Amino acid sequence: MAGRKSPWGNGNNAGGSGGDEPPAPPPGDGAPGGDPAGTPGPRNPWLKPDDYTGGERRSPNIEDIFRSKRKGPGGGGGGGGFPSLPPRANGKSWWPLVAGSIALLWLFSSSTHQLSPKEQGIVTTFGKYSHTIGSGVNFTFPWPFQTVQTRDVTSVTNDVIPEGEGENLVLTSDQNLIDLSYQVRWNIKNLEQFTFASTDPQNTVRDVAEAAMRLSVAEVPLKAVWDGTGRGQLEANTRRRMQDILDAYRAGVNVIGVDIKKADPPEKVADAFQKVNVAQQLAERDKNNAQAWAQQTLARAEGEAAAFDKVYAEYKLAPEVTKRRMYYETMERVLSANDKVVVEANGVTPYLPLPELRRRAQEAPAAGGQ
Repeated sequence: MAGRKSPWGNGNNAGGSGGDEPPAPPPGDGAPGGDPAGTPGPRNPWLKPDDYTGGERRSPNIEDIFRSKRKGPGGGGGGGGFPSLPPRANGKSWWPLVAGSIALLWLFSSSTHQLSPKEQGIVTTFGKYSHTIGSGVNFTFPWPFQTVQTRDVTSVTNDVIPEGEGENLVLTSDQNLIDLSYQVRWNIKNLEQFTFASTDPQNTVRDVAEAAMRLSVAEVPLKAVWDGTGRGQLEANTRRRMQDILDAYRAGVNVIGVDIKKADPPEKVADAFQKVNVAQQLAERDKNNAQAWAQQTLARAEGEAAAFDKVYAEYKLAPEVTKRRMYYETMERVLSANDKVVVEANGVTPYLPLPELRRRAQEAPAAGGQ
């Protein structure tokens, strides 16, 4: 396009024909862009007038673009961004000291560990077990070289089996089912084993408790579990079996105790169980009454036999006297309960009004007292 000036510099057009402008001078030792010093030329449209010094022009750089966005010492204009810190007395920046302080704080916080008397900590080096730390202040390598996982090892954990209100039917030795609910109390004995022996230690304890309880209940009849006569031994056997199994697993758990909370018949046959229980209680009551009557009868018979032995010994010494005495005692015992006495003897009234005489005898003192 002849006769038109290019805004980007002095050069020939694409067609090769010269324009009104003289050809561009060859690059020399002047300003950037190939113009010699002091040689006027078209201005770069991307640069501000400030960027020219003494008529020289230069290529834009990244600092020129972002200079207007900086603020504070060293910045050329307003705008957002982080404020710069004022220099120190010796003219150096505060940033190295700030970075060093942050590094020291991170080093101290990640390598110092304060544990309470109830806690222990597992130290791992790049994910591999290193050692166990106890209560107090402990020091390790900072993260990510070493990490510490703390846990309460003295508090007692209470697990109720089953959870919620569901049935937990267990079979007894006499082929009966019973709805059993119990509580397991345990704590951590070895933190290393507890952490690494199983993926879910708490569920492991619950599974072992259920297996041990079912095995122990299968050895006793329903009556021992239901009426409570064998519960103490059942709880002790369950705790012992649990501890043996967990020690074999190296689970790091100490079983403190097992407590049976509920031992009821299954809900569908609860009424039948209650009737059977009432019948058993009545049978037990009648059995106890019969045993008491038998003991009283036996004691009375033994007493009468001993008395007869004494009478017989006297009879052998004086048979006639003893015979008459026995007759009188027998008649007294028999006739004392009768109101009428008939005596068949000469000169004796055949009928004695003993009740009337007794009544008069009782009324006479009462009349004299009035």
